[in-house]
Amino acid sequence: MTTVLPRSVAALVARTSEPEFAAWRRNIVRLGGCTNPIHLVGAATVYDTTTGAALLSYGSNVYSGRLLTACGNRRATVCPACSALYRADTYQLVRAGLVGGKSVPEAVSAHPQVFATLTAPGFGPVHTRRERDGHVRSCRPRRAGDQCPHGTPAGCRARHAADDLRLGEPLCPRCYDYAGAVLWHAFAGRLWHRFGLELRRDVARRAGLSRTEFGDVARLSYAKVAEYQRRGLVHFHAVIRLDGADGPDSGPPNWATVPLLVDSVRAVVGRVRLNAPGAGVIGPRALRFGAQVDARPVTSYRREAGERPASPASVAGYIAKYATKRAESAGAVDGRIHHARDMVLLPVRAHVLRMIGTCWWLGGLPEFEPLGLRRWAHMLGYGGHFSTKSRRYSTTLTALRQARTDHRAEQQRDSLGLAGHSTVTVGRWRYAGRGYSPEAALLAASVREGGAPHGA
Repeated sequence: MTTVLPRSVAALVARTSEPEFAAWRRNIVRLGGCTNPIHLVGAATVYDTTTGAALLSYGSNVYSGRLLTACGNRRATVCPACSALYRADTYQLVRAGLVGGKSVPEAVSAHPQVFATLTAPGFGPVHTRRERDGHVRSCRPRRAGDQCPHGTPAGCRARHAADDLRLGEPLCPRCYDYAGAVLWHAFAGRLWHRFGLELRRDVARRAGLSRTEFGDVARLSYAKVAEYQRRGLVHFHAVIRLDGADGPDSGPPNWATVPLLVDSVRAVVGRVRLNAPGAGVIGPRALRFGAQVDARPVTSYRREAGERPASPASVAGYIAKYATKRAESAGAVDGRIHHARDMVLLPVRAHVLRMIGTCWWLGGLPEFEPLGLRRWAHMLGYGGHFSTKSRRYSTTLTALRQARTDHRAEQQRDSLGLAGHSTVTVGRWRYAGRGYSPEAALLAASVREGGAPHGA
């Protein structure tokens, strides 16, 4: 009986007999399973920075003609391997701002810290899963016969399963304010900015200080991430910390307490408003955050009566998890829409398609053109950053990546017998494509399954 091997397996078996197989394999394994690597062609030379002498030269010919580098995409749907690295870096960044480390003093753990969730408002009733004491309750119980103006039942007595496709869908699409939802997304970033300004004012007022006096003695820092809900709208999850005037390097004033910060966050969320323009049948709107707001202390020490504290590790993990997700987690698409005809065959549910269509419609009106709604239609109108932080919150992703690069460079010097040398690498590389051959893709998949880190 003859066994026919798949083409990719046969190609990989054939590759093992080639003289350059070891270098070819290292070129792929060190990417940690990146799904869409970038191909570079060129050469580089390692110089001793003290003497200027050339210590080592190499070119892409060492790697069977091409040097591969990881794509670096942070989205889990695009590249699970690179997004896992991004998620790990985000975790370290957020955690350092809570307990110290990575150039942040450990004393920062004693500063008032709050983990806040700011929700989107409602634009119409949607199917939802409600639980209490471990029991699933009716979605939206109403009296039998209650209907919306379009004749659709106003309630839903179903006890939805976690994978019910109706979750997040409006009870009546004609009642749902799609224009309002899209405009809220378009202004969500500005609404967060307004929240930050108002929070500083409110904390200063509670401390009996003017805004100028507050800036002389205290500083607010944050790290936040946007999370898409099933209904297609984002929530903001944020760590907010109150420091002294010099940021994490200085202790906060005596009046700065966790209860003060918690109360201020809850009060400000309800007050922040932003006016959106109108056009034609779309009237001007006062945009705000949703009525549901969660603000709890971040602590690893004790639990005060009546509080639900969150640990630094759980907060950092929660934020990092959503740093690698985008609108596709709500059932949208992960690429831009360039033409209206592209919407015809989009593999999305009806609610998401209506939001995308509303983006396209509003984006074609002159009054809304500056919002770039067509550009961000695949994001359901949200064009803001998914993970951001204030300047003094903690370290940066750039610093974390540079530390990893320096560590790998030191490992490379050791392997080449250049330990103790201060070196610099000068090279010229050009783009030569991306992706894998069938046998390389098979090897990369095995690396992903084995969980090998980048640079292995």
